[in-house]
Amino acid sequence: MSLYQGALSQSLSVPVQPLPVYLINIGRATDRLAEIQRQSDAFGIRIERVESVDGALLQRSQWIDVDHDRFRRRHGRIILPGEYGCYRSHLLALLQFLADGSESAVIIEDDIALESNLLDRAMAAKEAAPNAEVIKLVNHRWGGFRAAAHSRTGDVIGRCLFGPQGSTACYLVTRSGAQKIVKSLAVMSLPWDVAIERGWDTNTSIFTTRSNVVGFSPLQKTTMIGWRRDYRAAKSPAWQRIPAHLFRTLDFFRRIAYVLTTP
Repeated sequence: MSLYQGALSQSLSVPVQPLPVYLINIGRATDRLAEIQRQSDAFGIRIERVESVDGALLQRSQWIDVDHDRFRRRHGRIILPGEYGCYRSHLLALLQFLADGSESAVIIEDDIALESNLLDRAMAAKEAAPNAEVIKLVNHRWGGFRAAAHSRTGDVIGRCLFGPQGSTACYLVTRSGAQKIVKSLAVMSLPWDVAIERGWDTNTSIFTTRSNVVGFSPLQKTTMIGWRRDYRAAKSPAWQRIPAHLFRTLDFFRRIAYVLTTP
């Protein structure tokens, strides 16, 4: 057998993966990388690591594309270094996906617990909601969930009247969705998990599954973003948080209008 024939035979024996998977992982999180690689090897899921931004290692003067004043007005506190790193890392993952040329991809964070049927369920969700540009596959809350479709793998896809739902640990994104998000969210003025749900602001079709497609690893307990005490310390005084309350009230009604009127 020639070298070419051997290489061809080997390539034909490797099943084609229906979706690329991009992993957000910072350099010092080696334990998380090792665990996610162990899982991916076990399930035969090929993942591509994104060289992510470690906000804890950067001085605030080194941060780019951040509107600190707008973040404080909208969110009622200052940005945590881990939030900055998370935001920039997701943008890098989307840019890497766009550069690679695929039509859809799955973005994951390194604290999830993979499932063998992740990609099949993600593809089935997209088939059931063909207009979707982002489908969140992991959330913390599902307040006011309204079903729009049922997938062949049994997942219910829809939108929530109330939010934010929390978490961007795992989501499917299409090329058009990534292009819109990268353009609209280039400058940080909200945490990533809040910003990406605001389809009414980015003109993006956002859906969610009714239950989580993957779970979380025990390593999630060692947060890389911030502890509750860090969030409390970052809060502005009560009177300075009034603009944030007004912003959230307006977003409450904009979300409801979006859910009720967007195809």
